[in-house]
Amino acid sequence: MEIILELWRFLKSRKKLWLVPILAVMLLVGGLLIFAEGSVLAPFIYTLF
Repeated sequence: MEIILELWRFLKSRKKLWLVPILAVMLLVGGLLIFAEGSVLAPFIYTLF
């Protein structure tokens, strides 16, 4: 949890808050790929990328 707080402080102090939506989308897509890796949906998700 400390890493997330440190990243937030870094982005805030460097005025890089525009990176937050990009990081959020990257985390969501990564989570989707990890979640669907062993499921029946995997072939359909991998065709999107």
